[in-house]
Amino acid sequence: MNHLNRPILAVIMLAMTGCTPTEKKEPADVMTDLTPKIARYAPVHLSADTSRLSPGDRAALGKLIEAAALMDSIYLRQEWEGNTALLARLQADASPEGKERLRYFLINMGPWSDLDGNAAFLPGVPSHHPPQANFYPPDMGKDEFTTWLAGLSDADQRAAMGYFTVIRRDPEGRLRAVPYSTEYQQFLIPAAQLLREAAGLTPNATLKKFLETRAAALLSNDYFDSDVAWMELDSPLEPTIGPYEVYMDALFNYKAAFEAFITIRNQEETDKLVKFSGYLQDLEDNLPIPRQYRNPHLGSMAPIVVVDQIAAGGEAKAGVMTAAFNLPNDERVVAQKGSKRVMLRNVQQAKFENILKPIAAVVIDPAQQPLVAFEPFFTHILAHELMHGLGPHSITVGGKTTTVRMAMKEISSALEEAKADVSGLFALQYLTDKGVLPEAAARPMYVTFLASTFRSVRFGINEAHGRGVALIFQYFMKEGAYTFNETTGTFAVNFEKAHVAVTKLTGEIMLLQARGDYAGAKTLLDTYAVMDSRMRQTLDKLSSIPVDITPVSRPVKEE
Repeated sequence: MNHLNRPILAVIMLAMTGCTPTEKKEPADVMTDLTPKIARYAPVHLSADTSRLSPGDRAALGKLIEAAALMDSIYLRQEWEGNTALLARLQADASPEGKERLRYFLINMGPWSDLDGNAAFLPGVPSHHPPQANFYPPDMGKDEFTTWLAGLSDADQRAAMGYFTVIRRDPEGRLRAVPYSTEYQQFLIPAAQLLREAAGLTPNATLKKFLETRAAALLSNDYFDSDVAWMELDSPLEPTIGPYEVYMDALFNYKAAFEAFITIRNQEETDKLVKFSGYLQDLEDNLPIPRQYRNPHLGSMAPIVVVDQIAAGGEAKAGVMTAAFNLPNDERVVAQKGSKRVMLRNVQQAKFENILKPIAAVVIDPAQQPLVAFEPFFTHILAHELMHGLGPHSITVGGKTTTVRMAMKEISSALEEAKADVSGLFALQYLTDKGVLPEAAARPMYVTFLASTFRSVRFGINEAHGRGVALIFQYFMKEGAYTFNETTGTFAVNFEKAHVAVTKLTGEIMLLQARGDYAGAKTLLDTYAVMDSRMRQTLDKLSSIPVDITPVSRPVKEE
């Protein structure tokens, strides 16, 4: 039950709905050509227990929700240069069809459908999401950027390839790097002010430090100190706000999109998972790759936090809902402090109940269906996030120090998601073999992951997570780890072969990353990350099941 007091709850609900109490809501049964697309998102109410929040934290929560809404405005501009004008036109259209177009735009935070390979669902926009988003000039290609980059100093190259700059043209048409703090200052200045106000309200010293340092970072473009403060956060309120993921930069995976997760810590569930942090170095030391590619000294901190989501902003509310995340992405912070795994338990529970259970009833062999359960689903997502922080990150290629992300360029996200998924299975199997996890947990883990494969592939194999899981599925089919029953049209796990395939593929992907072998990694993806006829036929049987969830209201207030 949500114990937030009524005055604050009223403010938050109005902020989340974007409606005044006298506004009428459109009927839910408006039929347009977008209705089937919208129906793929199961509407859910996400709740969280706020009874343990102090009065100061409750007041700070309202400020954080306001700051999260400002991330919407930045993200809209990052996705496409025409996004804000398009949103204004949609908001002015009061017709039933216009309401549906606006509703689906807000689910996707743009005119491209996340579940349809980022294809346009509105007229007058590019047919697919532009690979450069609005991080680069719309007429700039890879070759122009690479040529320009080669003529820069080392410092200017770092800025051009950095997370926190956009590339623009000067009056003479030449490329130049512009800091986020300059490009988005009209939103970052008020966001920083809200964070400082929240810092002044909370009694928690670690939250105060994070909010103050993150407010400074929004204006200075230097996020290192605030990332460290976020790693050290120990608070009932667990906000994540700023530029983080690079998925939207389909040219190079260099540029970070703004987002926000405003969450409340689930301390009871967090305490259950703390034990996993103690085994990270052991897991790293036993990865199935040569010793020289393992990290003998992981960062000193690797906290695991279970939270319940209250609100989201920017990329965090675009399309498919995030179930967990592993941050920060700055390799310097990861080397010094490790990374934090944040598990959105109420989001995961909603996905399991509304999507995974119905999928399993269709695609899993009846004899193995009883093995599908929420706990292995939840635990594998945890392991997935843990393994993002393990394995190769900083590497040497051709005598030059670089990172896996830089070496793998546009395929880095898909390969990294495949690595995290399959090595997550490897980690859980390793911990089971050591007796850390009960032996009975192994089989439910494998079968639940198989069912979840079809949940992820439905996002599309052009999306990083869907492409990564398609690679694993086809690889496991080749290795005999998965079997298909032609009579029942269902899949089952061969547990003995699955154990072997997990170790083999974990080693293969990590070795490609360690060597910076772009060509080899691309061949692996091109070979296995495919949608064959058997997978298509199976997916066709799932058409009546929602693909993902969506909060009951996803407002965007554009300034």
